[in-house]
Amino acid sequence: MGLWHNTAIMARWILFLIVVLLGGALGLVYGWVVNPVEYVDTTPDSLREDYKADYVLMVAESYHANGDVALAARRLALLGGPNLTETVSEAMVFGGQAGYAEDDLALLAQLASDLQTWDPILELGGP
Repeated sequence: MGLWHNTAIMARWILFLIVVLLGGALGLVYGWVVNPVEYVDTTPDSLREDYKADYVLMVAESYHANGDVALAARRLALLGGPNLTETVSEAMVFGGQAGYAEDDLALLAQLASDLQTWDPILELGGP
């Protein structure tokens, strides 16, 4: 009885694993091939708050690397906020609550500071 009992238990586990793997594979085929998600006309302003904060951090990292405040401003404008500096400040508040690294918070602070002193009129070659 011991050997037959162990064989039956092992057969159940093998069947269970086969069914789980088959279900996972069918789920992936359905989700990726049969009925994939289609995003139409989505913009960064439709992101959740945590993803918006991550987006602002990526803009700050890019700004740190290239120093182009106008490019950073254009990228932040995609979030649709009323004020670019306020958008960065909101990301800083969220980042502080979410436990962002001090280096990341410093990048956000630098971007916010540089946006406050940036004049878009001078970028356009105004008076």
